[in-house]
This record gives sequence, structure tokens and C-alpha cells, in this order.
Amino acid sequence: MDQLRLLAVDAEDLAIVSAHCQDAVIRVEELHYAPGEKKFVVEMNRFVWEKLVAPKRFSLFRRPDYERRRAILHFDRVTAAARLGFDRLAEDDVLVLLAIRFEEGEAPSGAVELVFAGGSAIRLEVEVIEAQLADVGGAWGTLARPDHRA
Repeated sequence: MDQLRLLAVDAEDLAIVSAHCQDAVIRVEELHYAPGEKKFVVEMNRFVWEKLVAPKRFSLFRRPDYERRRAILHFDRVTAAARLGFDRLAEDDVLVLLAIRFEEGEAPSGAVELVFAGGSAIRLEVEVIEAQLADVGGAWGTLARPDHRA
């Protein structure tokens, strides 16, 4: 069983979760905030960076095997959530997650920022960092690898 399961309880842990979520694709309708439960949940198709191997010599018959997995990112102890740069009613719009950052407030509270391509973001005010990332389904192959060379 090679499904990823991570827990973040501090900024260092959250940076590891961020690395595993980089380039995840998320439909707007897959963002869920439950203020009464102090929870924020993100369903995503994450790129499996941890299985990326160095490309082999070019071949017309064999392409690199990249992989995506269905995953859930879950934040607890969220006291507020705000969005920037996208319409929450445009449920079919797709966001590409670039990074997850933590801005410390009065310790241990602060703000978790989910930064998306194109300048959009979500800011979660949290009592403390408490996040979980878990793969929830099988993997599927993709020919596309995110490219960050500019």
C-alpha cells in the first residue's frame, strides 16, 4: 500500500504537506468550509512528486510515467476563511495549488494561506496548525508533468 498520509502540527510539517500538494488541481466546488465545525476540507487530484524518477533517454515508444492521485487535505481549528481572486459560485473552475504557507500570529495561532496559480488564494485563520493530507483512491497515469521552468 503506497497511499500517502501526512499530519502537520507546525510550520515545518506544513511545508512538507505543501511540497506533496504542489500542482494539485482542484475544482472550486471541492473547497468546503464548515465554520460550525471549524473545518476546511480540500478535495484534490495531486501530482505524485514523490514517485518522480529521473527521465530516461528519449524514446518514441516509451513515455515517462507520471501519476496523479485523489487526495483530501483537511484543516481543523479554523476560525475564519477568506478567498481572493476566484468566484466561489463558479464551481467548475479549476485552481492549481502552488504552495501552502503559514503566517504566525499570536502563537500558536496564525494564518494558513493556500496559494494558487493566477494570483488567487485562500486564507484560513487557525487556532493552531492541525492539518492532514491523505490519498483516498487509486492512482492514474498522466503524460503531463508540471513544469516550473520559466
